[in-house]
Amino acid sequence: MLCYLCSALSKLEWALDTSQSHHYGRSLLLSPCPLDQSEPRYLERDLLESRVREMEEENQQLRLQLSQSQVAAVQGQDGSYGNAQWVASADTGPEDGENTAEERSTQKGNHTTCARRPMVEKCELIHVACVCAGHNASRDVVTLVKSILFHRRNPLHFHFITDAVAHQILSSLFQSWMVPSVQVSFYDAEELKSEVAWIPNKHYSGIYGLMKLPLTKALPSDLTKVIVLDTDITFATDIAELWAIFRKFTDKQVIGLVENQSDWYLGNLWKNHKPWPALGRGFNTGVILLLLERLRRIGWEQMWRLTAERELMSMLSTSLADQDIFNAFIKQNPVLVHQLPCFWNVQLSDHTRSEQCYTEVSDLKVIHWNSPKKLRVKNKHVEFFRNLYLTFLEYDGNLLRRELFGCPSQPSADSLRSALEDLDEDDQCYDFRRERITVHRLHLYFLQYEYVPTDESVDITLVAQLSMDRLQMLEAICNHWEGPISLALYMSDAEAQQFLRYAQASDVLKHRKNIGYHIVYKEGQFYPVNLLRNIALRQANTPYVFLTDVDFLPMYDLYDYLRKSIVQLDLAHTKKALVVPAFETLRYRLSFPKSKAELLSMLDMGTLYTFRYHVWTKGHAPTNYAKWRTATTAYKVEWEADFEPYVVVRRDCPEYDQRFVGFGWNKVSHIMELDAQEYDFVVLPNAFMIHMPHAPSFDISKFRSSSSYRHCLTTLKEEFHQDLSRKYGAAALKYLTAERNI
Repeated sequence: MLCYLCSALSKLEWALDTSQSHHYGRSLLLSPCPLDQSEPRYLERDLLESRVREMEEENQQLRLQLSQSQVAAVQGQDGSYGNAQWVASADTGPEDGENTAEERSTQKGNHTTCARRPMVEKCELIHVACVCAGHNASRDVVTLVKSILFHRRNPLHFHFITDAVAHQILSSLFQSWMVPSVQVSFYDAEELKSEVAWIPNKHYSGIYGLMKLPLTKALPSDLTKVIVLDTDITFATDIAELWAIFRKFTDKQVIGLVENQSDWYLGNLWKNHKPWPALGRGFNTGVILLLLERLRRIGWEQMWRLTAERELMSMLSTSLADQDIFNAFIKQNPVLVHQLPCFWNVQLSDHTRSEQCYTEVSDLKVIHWNSPKKLRVKNKHVEFFRNLYLTFLEYDGNLLRRELFGCPSQPSADSLRSALEDLDEDDQCYDFRRERITVHRLHLYFLQYEYVPTDESVDITLVAQLSMDRLQMLEAICNHWEGPISLALYMSDAEAQQFLRYAQASDVLKHRKNIGYHIVYKEGQFYPVNLLRNIALRQANTPYVFLTDVDFLPMYDLYDYLRKSIVQLDLAHTKKALVVPAFETLRYRLSFPKSKAELLSMLDMGTLYTFRYHVWTKGHAPTNYAKWRTATTAYKVEWEADFEPYVVVRRDCPEYDQRFVGFGWNKVSHIMELDAQEYDFVVLPNAFMIHMPHAPSFDISKFRSSSSYRHCLTTLKEEFHQDLSRKYGAAALKYLTAERNI
């Protein structure tokens, strides 16, 4: 009873203080709840009963006054709409999960320790919809999702309306992210274009800025309600608090919105400024609560269309995309909207009233970067908002894979858990085996990518992988290779953002749109080199691939030379692996040879060397550099143990074996499988590549210093041989024999 009374009194004081800020002109001072157990029990009971009666009387009177003020607000008697004082709407009480500043003050003053009832049921599924198109929006939506996952305590179902690019990026991201209690559905934006393509739109979002209008048609018919968000949203609280507001909708309300915080719809921004019609300041559609079932019942599809057709006769086009049409509709049907408190959409564009939505950090719920300037927007607290955004931008997404205890998990999570349980933790090579089943988060096409196939069917993609310490090689490679490139980058979330800034600032990289950058997020203690190679290989969009490493510079015009060689050697109809001879320099500054003749001269002078001749001769000895010096035509070489050349093959070649991580046998095993599949190794007479010097990798240091590391590598090699024998039969015995003869 004490807890109930404390909660009720706190709510009443909040409501009265709120009403006082309108026009009621009175307040109710409440003393703390009598929690002192030393008082006589009968005095405590009398006091409680008296306060309960007083509260009930005040509450009845307050409800009457609030209902009257609501009617006045809807009718717009004072020429404006909504909450002029920028506080919660009158019918939104603390039970919504909106712990307002007034309520917190009351609770602090009364020292209440009463538990609040849950906003939503445990394990209740919350539905979130978002329109996302293109590479940039796909990056933005990841930060939005991170902020939601960070605070959430309920299962989530994301509904993405996407173009082909965003679908490819986000589907692979969520599949590899494997966040427990998160479902994802995709809807083809192409199928919705006909619904809105007839509407002229000046907004920079283009046709995708109109696709929230036909959501009742796009989303499943059995979905009754959904939260709709822009991609430039950041959550600062549990989204369940917003979901709980659906309970406060009246029988007629179908949509929940926050009032627009700029003067756009007031029509006074400049001379002859004529915005679309709106109630007062209008509403912002960055955060929307939609009761889909009711919207379908009232004929939303026909209503918004009629509204748009009517207004376009005079307005000619929309300026703010779907927001203009939503506002024109609400102007005609104000009873259908539920106004959300403004802290559910703090709009950070220039010259807004957003600063009136909060008095302290804990007031903030949702931050909306709705200015084209984004993080460069003008706001006196912009540094705080920017830091909050950057926190989620660079936050390790692996940490968001936490389970919701007591809620069902997906089969994929169960299978991964089962695979981990099957591993023997006492196995000396446990860490190597665990790495093989680790699922790394993957963000394909992190930057803008535009590949236009050539007229001939002989195009070739340079395929490589790298980490942050090799980033400086990218510009040089681009200067040497003008063809398409597919790169897998092994980075943390924070490093991925550093790379983004580096690429956007580079005069070389920012103009190259034929490079696919695929972020593989760090996890575990080993560098998953063959996983990275496979990801880059899978994303190549050409019939042929040049499998190389990022610390090699190809000779100038190698791209054109390889395309000609592919035709001459008929790679389309034969199993060939074209070997590009590898050399190295120990000089950080090198006058790169422009021809084979110049390279041979530098080789004779000691400026260049055949690759790894002084530490790992066997790796490239079969290339037969002595023959290459005078060769004018391509020549075939035989496989030998530990051969690991860099080759050009068809894209459908075997993938790399992902059991090999870090240093050792990662390329050797791949070349061995090419030979097992009867590829011919053909050395190109006028092609070369040069390895540039760099500090030793961490993995090679571990290989050299750890006997356990070397033991596990030997174990993995033996297991690979066994798998090769099972796969290719007696033909694979030569590899085991060759190993024993070394």
